[in-house]
Amino acid sequence: MNMSADPRLAEAWGHLPDYLGSHVRVSLAALALGLLVSLPLAILARHRPVLRGALLGLASIVQTVPGLALLALFYPLLLALAALSLSWFGVSFSAFGFLPAVLALALYSMLPVLRNTITGLQGVDAAILEAAQGVGMTPRQSLFTVELPLALPVMMAGIRTAAVWVIGTATLSTPIGQTSFGNYIFAGLQTQNWVFVLFGCVAAAVLALAVDQLLALIESGLRNRSRLRAILGGAGIAALVVATLAPAMTRPQTSYVIGAKTFTEQYVLSALIGQRLKAAGHSATTREGLGSNVIFEALKAGDIDVYVDYSGTLWANQFQRNDIRPRQELLAELKTMLAKQNITLLGELGFENAYALVMPRQRAEQLGIRTINDLVARAPNMTIAGDYEFFSRPEWTALRKAYGLSFRGQRQMQPDFMYAAVASGEVDVIAGYTSDGLIAKYDLVTLGDVRHAIPPYDAIVLLAPKRADDDGLQKALAPLLGKIDIATMREANLRAAGNDAASSPDAVAQWLWEKVGKK
Repeated sequence: MNMSADPRLAEAWGHLPDYLGSHVRVSLAALALGLLVSLPLAILARHRPVLRGALLGLASIVQTVPGLALLALFYPLLLALAALSLSWFGVSFSAFGFLPAVLALALYSMLPVLRNTITGLQGVDAAILEAAQGVGMTPRQSLFTVELPLALPVMMAGIRTAAVWVIGTATLSTPIGQTSFGNYIFAGLQTQNWVFVLFGCVAAAVLALAVDQLLALIESGLRNRSRLRAILGGAGIAALVVATLAPAMTRPQTSYVIGAKTFTEQYVLSALIGQRLKAAGHSATTREGLGSNVIFEALKAGDIDVYVDYSGTLWANQFQRNDIRPRQELLAELKTMLAKQNITLLGELGFENAYALVMPRQRAEQLGIRTINDLVARAPNMTIAGDYEFFSRPEWTALRKAYGLSFRGQRQMQPDFMYAAVASGEVDVIAGYTSDGLIAKYDLVTLGDVRHAIPPYDAIVLLAPKRADDDGLQKALAPLLGKIDIATMREANLRAAGNDAASSPDAVAQWLWEKVGKK
């Protein structure tokens, strides 16, 4: 197939202005904040060994924290500060997306700036400093007219390193709601769209290299006292910023923001909601790859307007309930609990996507395993795999408590990779999803939960508090409610697991609407 004619590549190019502008915006803000903090601290610490050691030590510790973890840690911290600010001053702020990303990335940028600024200032020849004092310069005059100009080339090398680090790490900000080139990568991994993954990686690398080379031009100009080079480098960066930010400034404001979690079904359903809203004459954008807690808090705060969640997830995770109720009773009580937080449960889509322990059918038949009860005796010699959330969720605790499960080992991986891993024998059991079409594709079987440790998981549409009385939104989504049965959703998920243009979330969502729109 001609790659240039691949619709997935055209779709990737279509997202580029939005993703590039957002990536540049968050990277630029983080780098600017990092410089604003790091440069004065480095100047202050240059003649203070204790302070210098403490700053470099703290900055080094920050570098040892994985980027995704650092980004994720800022989200609950800012949520708590926003709630405190609202309680004390009556003013709140959004803890979603841009702010936590900027703060985390700014911390990441500090080490090379601090280190190179201190090294550059300490590298100024003592004789030059004595000469500056000899002609009557004050320490302040010496700093700004002698030391900093001489140290600038070394400082610029640190800024170049910081810029590359920030641009690369910014791709990890997608799970906390910040649009970036990470949207390509996370969406591509979840939907097995390797064109998106490659496009995102190349785009981030090209941006980092372009910025690095422009900064190198400035550094070269400063080192060789070439004003032209420094001006050209600065003009190039200014032109890059203007070119990437202009589309975002001229784009009309989006009417609705749709949230999506981190697995294929969510990408398909968010695309379906977006298509229904656009068909009704509304504009919509999506925030994809969000964790369960992040997306719920974002909805509650009004940072997103609508998304699909699952009754069991809310029951066990958000409301910390461990009692199992009949489906309708659970939904009724859940609706009441959500209403207390001003969140609207618009309705059910018509299918259930519950966690389930899954094995290869042939292996399960050989071992005589039909239910989780049957698995208990074999589990100590088996390995189980789950998605990134499963082993920290209440459902896993409930399963272990109800059945006394104990496996030889646990592994975490991308949801789509889990199915291939269990089918190939790399792991023995996985925590799969009952609506996943890959169960049929790989000839797997779900094990019966005879003790009902896992609650019902009806797919439900949730609306943000500010959308409770939004008739336009509710009318646009009403045709979806109760129309998607489990068989249709499994087929949709199986289609999305392909590796061609027809498996893109938009294409599958269009197919899904053609199926359910006739009902």
